[in-house]
Amino acid sequence: MTAPVRFPRFFVTTPAPCPYLPGKSERKVFTELKGEHAEQLNEALGRIGFRRSQTVAYRPSCAGCQACVSVRVAAHEFAPSQTQRRNLRRNSGLIATECRPWATEEQFDLLQRYLGVRHPGGGMTTMDETDYADMVEHTPVTSYVIEYREPSEDGVTPGKLVGACLTDRQTDGLSMIYSFYDPDHASRPGLGNYIILDHIRRAAEQGLPYVYLGYWVEGSDRMRYKVRYRPLERLTRDGWQRMTPEEQNALIAQTSANATVSKPDGAADAKTVQKDGTPQQYQTAQNQ
Repeated sequence: MTAPVRFPRFFVTTPAPCPYLPGKSERKVFTELKGEHAEQLNEALGRIGFRRSQTVAYRPSCAGCQACVSVRVAAHEFAPSQTQRRNLRRNSGLIATECRPWATEEQFDLLQRYLGVRHPGGGMTTMDETDYADMVEHTPVTSYVIEYREPSEDGVTPGKLVGACLTDRQTDGLSMIYSFYDPDHASRPGLGNYIILDHIRRAAEQGLPYVYLGYWVEGSDRMRYKVRYRPLERLTRDGWQRMTPEEQNALIAQTSANATVSKPDGAADAKTVQKDGTPQQYQTAQNQ
Protein backbone atom coordinates (compact mmCIF):
# COMPACT_ATOMS: atom_id res chain seq x y z
CA MET A 1 0.00 0.00 0.00
CA THR A 2 1.13 3.54 -0.67
CA ALA A 3 0.65 6.48 1.67
CA PRO A 4 -2.09 8.94 0.58
CA VAL A 5 0.29 11.90 1.00
CA ARG A 6 3.88 11.62 -0.13
CA PHE A 7 6.38 13.07 2.33
CA PRO A 8 7.96 16.09 0.65
CA ARG A 9 11.62 16.33 -0.27
CA PHE A 10 13.42 19.29 1.26
CA PHE A 11 16.39 21.17 -0.14
CA VAL A 12 18.68 23.94 1.11
CA THR A 13 19.77 27.03 -0.79
CA THR A 14 23.38 28.14 -0.93
CA PRO A 15 24.34 30.90 1.55
CA ALA A 16 23.72 34.48 0.42
CA PRO A 17 24.06 37.92 2.07
CA CYS A 18 21.24 38.60 4.51
CA PRO A 19 19.14 41.59 3.36
CA TYR A 20 18.09 42.39 6.93
CA LEU A 21 21.15 42.07 9.18
CA PRO A 22 24.46 43.50 7.91
CA GLY A 23 27.35 41.08 7.97
CA LYS A 24 25.09 38.04 8.21
CA SER A 25 24.44 35.38 5.59
CA GLU A 26 21.10 33.69 5.03
CA ARG A 27 20.09 30.24 3.87
CA LYS A 28 16.67 28.70 3.32
CA VAL A 29 15.23 25.22 3.44
CA PHE A 30 12.45 24.70 0.92
CA THR A 31 10.17 22.21 -0.78
CA GLU A 32 7.98 22.28 -3.85
CA LEU A 33 4.21 22.62 -3.54
CA LYS A 34 2.58 20.48 -6.19
CA GLY A 35 -0.04 17.81 -6.68
CA GLU A 36 -3.51 17.38 -5.24
CA HIS A 37 -2.30 17.77 -1.64
CA ALA A 38 -0.38 21.02 -2.20
CA GLU A 39 -2.87 23.08 -0.21
CA GLN A 40 -2.79 20.77 2.82
CA LEU A 41 1.01 20.66 2.71
CA ASN A 42 1.26 24.44 2.51
CA GLU A 43 -1.02 24.85 5.54
CA ALA A 44 0.86 22.27 7.58
CA LEU A 45 4.18 23.91 6.77
CA GLY A 46 2.76 27.37 7.44
CA ARG A 47 1.98 26.37 11.01
CA ILE A 48 5.64 25.55 11.59
CA GLY A 49 7.02 28.74 10.13
CA PHE A 50 7.18 28.22 6.37
CA ARG A 51 6.18 30.89 3.86
CA ARG A 52 4.98 30.50 0.30
CA SER A 53 6.69 31.96 -2.75
CA GLN A 54 4.85 30.88 -5.90
CA THR A 55 5.04 27.07 -5.91
CA VAL A 56 7.67 26.83 -3.17
CA ALA A 57 7.35 26.74 0.63
CA TYR A 58 10.47 27.98 2.43
CA ARG A 59 11.76 29.04 5.81
CA PRO A 60 15.10 30.44 7.02
CA SER A 61 17.70 27.91 8.05
CA CYS A 62 20.71 30.05 8.89
CA ALA A 63 23.75 28.74 10.73
CA GLY A 64 24.18 30.47 14.07
CA CYS A 65 21.23 32.83 13.66
CA GLN A 66 17.56 32.55 14.58
CA ALA A 67 16.55 36.19 14.22
CA CYS A 68 13.72 35.49 11.77
CA VAL A 69 10.63 34.60 13.80
CA SER A 70 7.20 33.79 12.37
CA VAL A 71 4.48 36.00 13.83
CA ARG A 72 0.70 36.12 13.59
CA VAL A 73 -2.06 38.36 14.96
CA ALA A 74 -4.96 36.87 16.95
CA ALA A 75 -7.71 38.44 14.85
CA HIS A 76 -10.68 37.90 17.19
CA GLU A 77 -8.88 39.51 20.12
CA PHE A 78 -7.29 42.36 18.21
CA ALA A 79 -7.87 45.78 19.77
CA PRO A 80 -6.60 48.69 17.63
CA SER A 81 -4.52 51.37 19.26
CA GLN A 82 -5.52 55.02 19.06
CA THR A 83 -3.20 55.49 16.09
CA GLN A 84 -4.63 52.44 14.34
CA ARG A 85 -8.20 53.66 14.94
CA ARG A 86 -7.29 56.96 13.28
CA ASN A 87 -5.83 55.03 10.36
CA LEU A 88 -9.04 53.01 10.00
CA ARG A 89 -11.18 56.16 10.00
CA ARG A 90 -8.90 57.97 7.57
CA ASN A 91 -9.02 55.16 5.03
CA SER A 92 -12.56 53.90 5.61
CA GLY A 93 -13.68 55.31 2.24
CA LEU A 94 -11.42 52.98 0.26
CA ILE A 95 -13.15 50.31 -1.82
CA ALA A 96 -11.60 46.87 -1.19
CA THR A 97 -12.29 44.05 -3.65
CA GLU A 98 -11.18 40.42 -3.62
CA CYS A 99 -9.93 39.56 -7.10
CA ARG A 100 -8.78 36.27 -8.54
CA PRO A 101 -4.99 35.88 -8.64
CA TRP A 102 -4.56 37.47 -12.02
CA ALA A 103 -1.89 40.11 -12.63
CA THR A 104 -2.89 43.39 -14.26
CA GLU A 105 -0.91 46.21 -15.81
CA GLU A 106 -2.40 48.61 -13.24
CA GLN A 107 -1.14 46.47 -10.35
CA PHE A 108 2.31 46.20 -11.89
CA ASP A 109 2.57 49.97 -12.38
CA LEU A 110 1.65 50.50 -8.72
CA LEU A 111 4.22 47.91 -7.64
CA GLN A 112 6.94 49.67 -9.64
CA ARG A 113 6.15 53.00 -7.99
CA TYR A 114 6.14 51.36 -4.56
CA LEU A 115 9.48 49.62 -5.08
CA GLY A 116 11.09 52.74 -6.52
CA VAL A 117 10.35 54.68 -3.32
CA ARG A 118 10.40 52.03 -0.60
CA HIS A 119 13.05 49.62 -1.91
CA PRO A 120 15.24 51.49 -4.42
CA GLY A 121 17.99 49.26 -5.71
CA GLY A 122 16.36 46.12 -4.32
CA GLY A 123 16.20 42.94 -6.35
CA MET A 124 12.51 43.27 -7.13
CA THR A 125 13.04 46.55 -8.98
CA THR A 126 14.32 44.48 -11.92
CA MET A 127 11.03 42.60 -12.21
CA ASP A 128 9.19 42.88 -15.50
CA GLU A 129 5.49 42.23 -16.10
CA THR A 130 6.11 38.53 -16.71
CA ASP A 131 7.93 38.19 -13.38
CA TYR A 132 5.06 39.91 -11.60
CA ALA A 133 2.52 37.68 -13.31
CA ASP A 134 4.48 34.64 -12.15
CA MET A 135 4.47 35.95 -8.56
CA VAL A 136 0.70 36.39 -8.55
CA GLU A 137 -0.61 33.64 -10.81
CA HIS A 138 1.68 30.70 -10.03
CA THR A 139 -0.13 29.48 -6.95
CA PRO A 140 -1.17 25.91 -6.09
CA VAL A 141 -3.32 27.10 -3.15
CA THR A 142 -6.39 29.28 -2.55
CA SER A 143 -5.15 32.79 -3.23
CA TYR A 144 -6.51 36.15 -4.30
CA VAL A 145 -5.43 39.74 -4.73
CA ILE A 146 -7.25 42.29 -2.60
CA GLU A 147 -7.32 45.63 -4.40
CA TYR A 148 -7.81 48.93 -2.56
CA ARG A 149 -9.23 51.77 -4.64
CA GLU A 150 -10.36 55.33 -4.21
CA PRO A 151 -14.11 55.83 -4.69
CA SER A 152 -14.85 56.61 -8.33
CA GLU A 153 -16.29 59.95 -9.34
CA ASP A 154 -19.21 58.45 -11.26
CA GLY A 155 -19.80 55.47 -8.97
CA VAL A 156 -19.55 53.11 -11.94
CA THR A 157 -15.99 52.94 -13.25
CA PRO A 158 -13.29 51.63 -10.89
CA GLY A 159 -11.50 54.28 -8.86
CA LYS A 160 -7.75 54.76 -8.67
CA LEU A 161 -5.81 51.75 -7.41
CA VAL A 162 -3.83 52.77 -4.31
CA GLY A 163 -2.97 49.40 -2.73
CA ALA A 164 -2.99 45.64 -3.27
CA CYS A 165 -2.12 42.49 -1.37
CA LEU A 166 -1.53 38.93 -2.56
CA THR A 167 -3.19 36.81 0.11
CA ASP A 168 -3.55 33.08 0.81
CA ARG A 169 -6.69 31.89 2.57
CA GLN A 170 -6.01 29.02 4.98
CA THR A 171 -8.32 27.14 7.29
CA ASP A 172 -6.87 28.95 10.32
CA GLY A 173 -6.31 32.40 8.89
CA LEU A 174 -5.16 34.75 6.17
CA SER A 175 -1.51 34.69 5.14
CA MET A 176 -0.32 37.99 3.70
CA ILE A 177 2.17 37.02 1.02
CA TYR A 178 3.07 40.46 -0.36
CA SER A 179 1.47 43.89 -0.20
CA PHE A 180 2.28 47.17 -1.91
CA TYR A 181 0.68 50.59 -2.14
CA ASP A 182 0.97 54.15 -3.38
CA PRO A 183 4.02 55.48 -1.49
CA ASP A 184 3.32 59.13 -2.37
CA HIS A 185 -0.37 59.41 -1.51
CA ALA A 186 -0.42 62.73 0.34
CA SER A 187 -3.89 62.36 1.86
CA ARG A 188 -3.59 58.72 2.91
CA PRO A 189 -0.46 58.09 4.99
CA GLY A 190 -0.22 54.66 6.55
CA LEU A 191 -1.71 52.75 3.62
CA GLY A 192 0.49 49.73 4.28
CA ASN A 193 -0.66 49.54 7.88
CA TYR A 194 -4.27 49.97 6.77
CA ILE A 195 -3.95 46.90 4.54
CA ILE A 196 -2.86 44.87 7.57
CA LEU A 197 -5.71 46.27 9.68
CA ASP A 198 -8.19 45.42 6.94
CA HIS A 199 -6.89 41.83 6.80
CA ILE A 200 -7.36 41.50 10.56
CA ARG A 201 -10.94 42.71 10.19
CA ARG A 202 -11.56 40.31 7.29
CA ALA A 203 -10.19 37.34 9.19
CA ALA A 204 -12.38 38.07 12.20
CA GLU A 205 -15.49 38.49 10.02
CA GLN A 206 -14.76 35.19 8.26
CA GLY A 207 -14.29 33.33 11.53
CA LEU A 208 -10.57 32.84 10.95
CA PRO A 209 -8.43 33.10 14.09
CA TYR A 210 -5.18 34.48 12.68
CA VAL A 211 -3.49 36.81 10.23
CA TYR A 212 0.01 35.62 9.37
CA LEU A 213 2.44 38.53 8.92
CA GLY A 214 5.50 36.57 7.89
CA TYR A 215 8.79 37.03 9.72
CA TRP A 216 9.61 39.49 12.44
CA VAL A 217 13.39 39.94 12.33
CA GLU A 218 14.83 40.94 15.68
CA GLY A 219 17.42 43.64 15.17
CA SER A 220 16.00 44.78 11.81
CA ASP A 221 14.40 48.23 11.80
CA ARG A 222 12.45 47.31 8.67
CA MET A 223 10.43 44.67 10.53
CA ARG A 224 9.76 46.55 13.79
CA TYR A 225 6.28 47.67 12.67
CA LYS A 226 4.89 44.15 13.12
CA VAL A 227 5.06 44.36 16.91
CA ARG A 228 2.41 47.11 16.90
CA TYR A 229 -0.42 44.60 16.36
CA ARG A 230 -1.88 43.10 19.55
CA PRO A 231 -2.08 40.38 20.58
CA LEU A 232 0.87 39.01 18.65
CA GLU A 233 1.99 35.40 18.71
CA ARG A 234 5.41 34.12 17.67
CA LEU A 235 6.62 30.65 16.78
CA THR A 236 9.10 29.18 19.26
CA ARG A 237 10.65 25.77 19.73
CA ASP A 238 7.73 25.03 22.05
CA GLY A 239 5.13 26.10 19.50
CA TRP A 240 3.19 29.33 19.11
CA GLN A 241 3.43 31.58 22.16
CA ARG A 242 1.84 34.95 22.80
CA MET A 243 4.04 37.94 23.54
CA THR A 244 3.29 39.40 26.93
CA PRO A 245 1.89 42.97 27.05
CA GLU A 246 5.05 44.09 28.82
CA GLU A 247 7.26 42.67 26.10
CA GLN A 248 5.21 44.24 23.33
CA ASN A 249 5.20 47.57 25.15
CA ALA A 250 8.99 47.50 25.30
CA LEU A 251 9.30 46.54 21.62
CA ILE A 252 6.81 49.23 20.57
CA ALA A 253 8.73 51.83 22.56
CA GLN A 254 11.90 50.72 20.84
CA THR A 255 10.14 50.95 17.47
CA SER A 256 9.05 54.52 18.20
CA ALA A 257 12.58 55.47 19.20
CA ASN A 258 13.90 54.20 15.87
CA ALA A 259 11.10 55.71 13.76
CA THR A 260 13.26 58.61 12.60
CA VAL A 261 15.96 56.18 11.47
CA SER A 262 13.83 53.61 9.65
CA LYS A 263 10.30 54.23 8.50
CA PRO A 264 8.13 51.07 8.61
CA ASP A 265 6.84 50.23 5.17
CA GLY A 266 3.74 48.47 6.46
CA ALA A 267 3.94 45.74 3.84
CA ALA A 268 3.47 42.19 4.96
CA ASP A 269 6.79 40.45 4.76
CA ALA A 270 8.06 43.26 2.55
CA LYS A 271 11.34 41.88 1.35
CA THR A 272 13.50 41.94 -1.72
CA VAL A 273 13.83 39.06 -4.12
CA GLN A 274 17.06 38.08 -2.40
CA LYS A 275 15.02 37.21 0.70
CA ASP A 276 12.13 35.39 -0.94
CA GLY A 277 14.36 33.88 -3.53
CA THR A 278 13.41 33.31 -7.13
CA PRO A 279 12.21 30.07 -8.74
CA GLN A 280 15.56 29.90 -10.51
CA GLN A 281 17.41 30.04 -7.20
CA TYR A 282 15.35 27.22 -5.73
CA GLN A 283 15.72 25.17 -8.91
CA THR A 284 19.51 25.64 -8.90
CA ALA A 285 19.76 24.62 -5.26
CA GLN A 286 17.56 21.59 -5.85
CA ASN A 287 19.80 20.34 -8.64
CA GLN A 288 23.00 20.61 -6.58
